[in-house]
Amino acid sequence: MLARLSPVILTVVVGVLAFATPREIAISRLLPAAPALAAAMWPVIPTILLGAVCLVVMLSLGVVYSDLGTPYTAAAIIAVTLAAAYASHIRLQREEVLVQVRLVADVAQRVLLRPLPCRIDDIEIESLYLAAQEQARIGGDFYEAAGTPYGVRLLIGDVRGKGLSAVGAAAAVISCFREAAYDEPDLTGIVHRLETSIARYSAAIPGQDLPERFATALIAEIPYGGRHVRLLNCGHPPPLLVHGGELLVLEPTAPSPPLNLAALIGDRYYIDTVTFGPGDRLLLYTDGVSETRNRTGGFFPLPDWMRQQDQEPSGELLDRLHRDLLRYSGGRLEDDIAALAVRYPNTD
Repeated sequence: MLARLSPVILTVVVGVLAFATPREIAISRLLPAAPALAAAMWPVIPTILLGAVCLVVMLSLGVVYSDLGTPYTAAAIIAVTLAAAYASHIRLQREEVLVQVRLVADVAQRVLLRPLPCRIDDIEIESLYLAAQEQARIGGDFYEAAGTPYGVRLLIGDVRGKGLSAVGAAAAVISCFREAAYDEPDLTGIVHRLETSIARYSAAIPGQDLPERFATALIAEIPYGGRHVRLLNCGHPPPLLVHGGELLVLEPTAPSPPLNLAALIGDRYYIDTVTFGPGDRLLLYTDGVSETRNRTGGFFPLPDWMRQQDQEPSGELLDRLHRDLLRYSGGRLEDDIAALAVRYPNTD
């Protein structure tokens, strides 16, 4: 509020000093600065009115002091006020465009990363997405969850590359997963379709970052009523599992290629099966979480942090992760962040 009143405060201060100080100092020559400052935060009409007030102040000073160069300062006030009014008009137009762009980005994010259900069958799900840039809405990180005929299926991934091409590749992968998760009886069938989808997108949308346009991804499947989770890890950071009070880092037993690299390094995919029962919690995340750095360059100690969260109430794990990441990094994130927390509640 005080900042928006600063043009008025400047006008009053300059006017009072101009009347109170010797005329040789010529404080009145600062009056054109008030409408110039107003242009940065006020609409057009108030900016013009403030310029008119400054002009009246200057003419009043000219009546008292005849040797202030009133015509020159008055002309400067008029010129600056007209320029400030035009600048205010342009600023308002750009702010309106920015608002529309942000609305479109919000809609795009809701389509790309639509809100996930808090619960699918017996499985509780929590999601988190943070953009590295404060004004950003969407990026190359992605996630999805679906209750399919084969169980609860989860996807999390990270498109390498920058700009809109990374967002487009992420959208292609998510759209494909939303269909394939219901159609394919096996996880390898899903990943083959994801591979085809991102390859087609890259071929249709060429760019300078094409050699880097690949995606790490992790697909998880939790059968209904089952006591295990099946994981297919395509070059993605390993998920963390809290089982029986013990933390397990679920490294894949054999590497599977990231999406859009199968043609270069082979298309052999490997599935791991891990016990996942009542009371267990699974954390899926992108490398923006594990690679968050503090001021000294140290990485966020995610496994140690997770060991301390096994009693965290459902629905609050990722809220706390969000707070702790911002605190650890000093409030500045260097990469986009996506995470899914999956919990199998106790049946007692």
